[in-house]
Amino acid sequence: MRLIALLLLVLPAVLATYGIKLMRDAFFGELTAIFFHIVVQFIIGLALFIGGLVFIGGFILHRDKKRQLIKGGKNNRYNH
Repeated sequence: MRLIALLLLVLPAVLATYGIKLMRDAFFGELTAIFFHIVVQFIIGLALFIGGLVFIGGFILHRDKKRQLIKGGKNNRYNH
């Protein structure tokens, strides 16, 4: 199960990294061959970055809720 969880986190991280690369290239005016305009390249890069970030954040939030580590819950480390 840990291997599957690791693979589920690696793929969005790789996509977010590629999104950062696309945004950087668009900012410096380097058009990737599969895109027809720099603005489109930047928007797709931003979507990949935000999508990867949201997926990883949601995964961590779900894990913490499952372990009851979210602030404001009944049994967590913040209620002392």
